[in-house]
Amino acid sequence: MKKIRTRFAPSPTGMLHVGSLRTALYNYLFAKHNNGDFLLRIEDTDKARFVDGSIESLVEILNITGLEYSEGVFRAEALAPNKIVQRGDFGQYIQSERLDIYRKYVDELIKNDHAYFCFCSQERLEEMRKDQQAKKVAPMYDGKCRGLKINSPFQKGGKGDFVIRLKTPEDGFTEFKDLIYGKIRIENKIIDDQVLMKSDGYPTYHLANVVDDHLMKISHVIRGEEWLPSTPKHILLYKAFGWEIPEFAHLPLLLNPDKSKLSKRQGDVTVEDYFKKGYLPEALLNFILLLGWNPKTEEEIFSLEEMIKRFDLSGVNKTGAIFNTEKLDWINGAYIRSMSLEELTKLCVPYLEEA
Repeated sequence: MKKIRTRFAPSPTGMLHVGSLRTALYNYLFAKHNNGDFLLRIEDTDKARFVDGSIESLVEILNITGLEYSEGVFRAEALAPNKIVQRGDFGQYIQSERLDIYRKYVDELIKNDHAYFCFCSQERLEEMRKDQQAKKVAPMYDGKCRGLKINSPFQKGGKGDFVIRLKTPEDGFTEFKDLIYGKIRIENKIIDDQVLMKSDGYPTYHLANVVDDHLMKISHVIRGEEWLPSTPKHILLYKAFGWEIPEFAHLPLLLNPDKSKLSKRQGDVTVEDYFKKGYLPEALLNFILLLGWNPKTEEEIFSLEEMIKRFDLSGVNKTGAIFNTEKLDWINGAYIRSMSLEELTKLCVPYLEEA
């Protein structure tokens, strides 16, 4: 039987969203429940959105919450607490340190006629989109450069006034079975010729994600529902490479009480926000566990060990979960009341000192 391997692969673009922590938790629980591996990978190929200190903060939150991973990106030992190190047999685990790998595989796609160079300017692409919007058709690349035959320019540095796109089949269907949403079937003609390599020589999320999941032997890709439309593109990439396709599971969105997508506009959304307010890490984990997963009993308080024992993807709902802070307050209170006076005093002292 193939070993279960999952990953949490955040982008270091600021403080960690509670929805991302739920994704990490579900990946962790699924791997541990099945005696598998859970790893941390950093997807930092969008350099414009990179925020200094984000990687260190991500690692610290996983440490605080007890979501231990066996390989990936770690903080160094006590002598250099702000230094990042990488451990594991499939490194590097920071994507910006894997550029040569992505160039190698995009070259393979070009040679096998699964990808092509696109020299269209931003101005032309913008005009094309405006025209499509005026005609009320879905905006997507019109294939102007699909027929060009050019050797790889990466021997000359890998940068230039071009991008590299996947040559999506123009007919047929792409099908897959999502472990939460069931069978999904998409016509290939409505799948865009996605950009795989940007003009700065960096891969897009689509290429780097697929290459890394394959090379790191990820068996199950568990991620947010917002990535569901990208999955057919990723499956086409797996097929173009001739690789085994992992299992996919897409998690329902977290929603505000008015059923809009959880966002900063309607309150705190980062893990750090809740820690600063005095919410306990174990209480926050317990709360987000129940945002989309049904234990099929009346129980509501679970230790991490109990979560591992009970968790299964069959209990994940398809509908979005309401982020109810009153429920969080109740769960946090239950954990506080279970503490000894000594434990509670120790936790309260920093808040008293600050006040």
